[in-house]
Amino acid sequence: RICLTGVIVLLFAVTVDGRVGDSSESSYCTETKECFLFDLVCAGKDYEVRFKIAVSPDEFPRTSRFSNRAKIDMTAPVIIKVNDSASMWQSSVYALSFLLPSNYQANPPKPTDPSVYFTDTPDMKVYVKSYGGYMMSVVARSQAQSLKTSLDNVQATYETEYYYNVGYNSPMKIMNRHNEAWYIVKGEPVCPKTE
Repeated sequence: RICLTGVIVLLFAVTVDGRVGDSSESSYCTETKECFLFDLVCAGKDYEVRFKIAVSPDEFPRTSRFSNRAKIDMTAPVIIKVNDSASMWQSSVYALSFLLPSNYQANPPKPTDPSVYFTDTPDMKVYVKSYGGYMMSVVARSQAQSLKTSLDNVQATYETEYYYNVGYNSPMKIMNRHNEAWYIVKGEPVCPKTE
């Protein structure tokens, strides 16, 4: 029997400036009307590089209550910022980001809770490793570590203090799940070898 002693605290954010569009443009974004869109820079066996990924590390609590009250449709993916140096057995604080649907991007609804706010984020490039199954901490961390190893092998430069776990599916979906690990590119990206 395994017992986890750490307490996990979730903090939330909504990104205003994410490029959100019709989920039919993505083969793995099948449960929401809208999904995060990106430009593929390059792809190989071990990872790919994407451009114009906008994520928000800013935090606020009670996003679900706000979303339910405002009746805002869910978008995909849910983006979770993870401290890369934290041990799996340590208590951690995770920042969750949700993308604002496209019809709210120009004029977001005003939150009634002062701790809820929206942020604009800059465009960026990210290294991405995709994987299936449930995004449990052990699996997600091993996939992020695998991506990190691939990046180190090609001497890529990237943000090393944190990474993102990215989930596209609801907990109810059992088969054909799609998750990703992301590291932010520093400088020019190193494209993977293609086979």
